[in-house]
Amino acid sequence: MNILRHIEKIAFSSDFGRQMRFIAGPRQTGKTTIAKKLLSDCRSSSLYFNWDNRKVRDAYGKDNHFFVGTMYNVVPQEDGRRWICMDEVHKYPGWKNILKDFFDSYGDEVTFVVTGSARLDMMRRSGDSLTGRYFNFRLNPVTLREFCGISMIEPPDDATDIIRQKLDSPVYRKDELEALLQFSGFPEPLLAGKARFHTRWQSAYMDTLVREDIRELTQIKNLEKMATLMHLLPERVSSPLSINSLAGDLGCGFATAANYLTALELGYLIFRIPPYHDKIARSLKKEKKAYFYDWTRAKGQSRQFENYVAVELKSWINVWEDAGFGNFSLFYIRNRDGRETDFLIVRDGKPWLLTEVKLSCSSIDYHHKKNRAVLGDIPFVQIVLEDNIAEMRDKGLCQMSAARFFA
Repeated sequence: MNILRHIEKIAFSSDFGRQMRFIAGPRQTGKTTIAKKLLSDCRSSSLYFNWDNRKVRDAYGKDNHFFVGTMYNVVPQEDGRRWICMDEVHKYPGWKNILKDFFDSYGDEVTFVVTGSARLDMMRRSGDSLTGRYFNFRLNPVTLREFCGISMIEPPDDATDIIRQKLDSPVYRKDELEALLQFSGFPEPLLAGKARFHTRWQSAYMDTLVREDIRELTQIKNLEKMATLMHLLPERVSSPLSINSLAGDLGCGFATAANYLTALELGYLIFRIPPYHDKIARSLKKEKKAYFYDWTRAKGQSRQFENYVAVELKSWINVWEDAGFGNFSLFYIRNRDGRETDFLIVRDGKPWLLTEVKLSCSSIDYHHKKNRAVLGDIPFVQIVLEDNIAEMRDKGLCQMSAARFFA
């Protein structure tokens, strides 16, 4: 089964000119697969170069523009350009200068696709000599719409239009949702669909991540502490994460515990969501929530389901940003009484959609209505695991099954 990823139509669009296309994201989400598929469709499979391969590194050592001969043997596309993929080039010393040279020398004839993980994303944060020469795109785990072969939703000006669209389309994807919740959104275990395979895959994934990515990206040497942290986090999904508490459990200082969490973020094992406040400086002082990209790591059905919803919403806003629809952010709401609403999507600095996560159909709590009113009466959806739920409660308040809302 071939899963069409939404980012394929976006990242490889001519709308983004001659800039290099950096595709970053968690390991084994399919970055190399979609790059190879692009080259195959363009009849240029020979222009895939994996820098993990010694032959590629040796070829570069002998000739800095080693790919040119192969490039000119490939028939260009209608626009006169060719696609070339440099996979894992970020592992080579001085890789940013290498790509700068490639782009400056051949950027008028070639569109470079660069695939990798954390280091590519780090550039977006720090800035460097490649500024202006690339666009960054993010590939997250498979979403329900992707798994079902449905094209992505484009964000309307008013999020109410998404709710109306879902209410008008009585489609539930219960079986596909159950598969995602059981096997994760990583293509290999998802398509295998076998519990024992998933268990072995998950263990091997973590070993490789720590051994190759986290050790390479950071100077962390005490990997036993990282293993302990991985045992602590699954039960803390969906709750504000106290770094002081983690430091106490790990037997280390605050700064060390904070560095461990940052390492897990850089390795695309977790992502964190801050609390929302109209004064950003205040929100930075409050505790963030941590979620796994692999929601099956969270403990308990309730946490796993909330974690799944977090990844779905994050995937929405990442795709929308990468497609150029605006600036989107994901937050949670926590009022002075400690009552929470699980997720808030902010669009171009303004609250846009508020969501709460429940396992089954229930009344909508008053504090969600109050939070919605404070935020300007934005649309609210209570997303439930229970099937066959789709109803408007009051104006702007909706309750809907995840199998329908995300399909």
